[in-house]
Amino acid sequence: MNQMLQDPQAETSQPTQTPPRVPQGPVPEHPRFAKPQRVAFVQACWHRDVVEEARIAFIKEAEARHLTHVDVFEVPGSFEIPLHAQILAKTRRYTAIVAAGLVVDGGIYRHEFVADTVIKALMDVQLRTEVPVFSAVLTPQQFHETEVHYDFFRRHFAIKGVEVAAACAETLLGLERLRGQVAAGIV
Repeated sequence: MNQMLQDPQAETSQPTQTPPRVPQGPVPEHPRFAKPQRVAFVQACWHRDVVEEARIAFIKEAEARHLTHVDVFEVPGSFEIPLHAQILAKTRRYTAIVAAGLVVDGGIYRHEFVADTVIKALMDVQLRTEVPVFSAVLTPQQFHETEVHYDFFRRHFAIKGVEVAAACAETLLGLERLRGQVAAGIV
């Protein structure tokens, strides 16, 4: 989920549009898990008011997808997320770990280095522990301390929160099926 984002100021030159109206119909029924799932959500505090939008959206979407046990952990910045993720994964209390952070810096090489390092470390945790780790650690190409940028990234993190909840639930369902097949000798 780590990605480079376009400059949100480009949007400000266009008139503001209201978001499309979502049809009010039945809420889709998501599959249930055979066993309860417990998820750790590790959130960086740097730009907390932006990053917490991912957490809020994640928890709401996770509940809709029957992931009702979510423990939230805060760390100072994104660079500290992988160590916390590794320690949490090693406890075996969590069936998945989600990371959220906003990596910004005035120097392009430094923030890209930090984001790349965090993503690679999260992948290492996942492969070493066999606990899936999901990333909503984002690196914008440009971030200015303006209200326009804050608003843009708050909205973007809310979208990413929903997306990472969907990815988490779908992956856990797939792993639950796969592990059942392995145990039954099918795979």
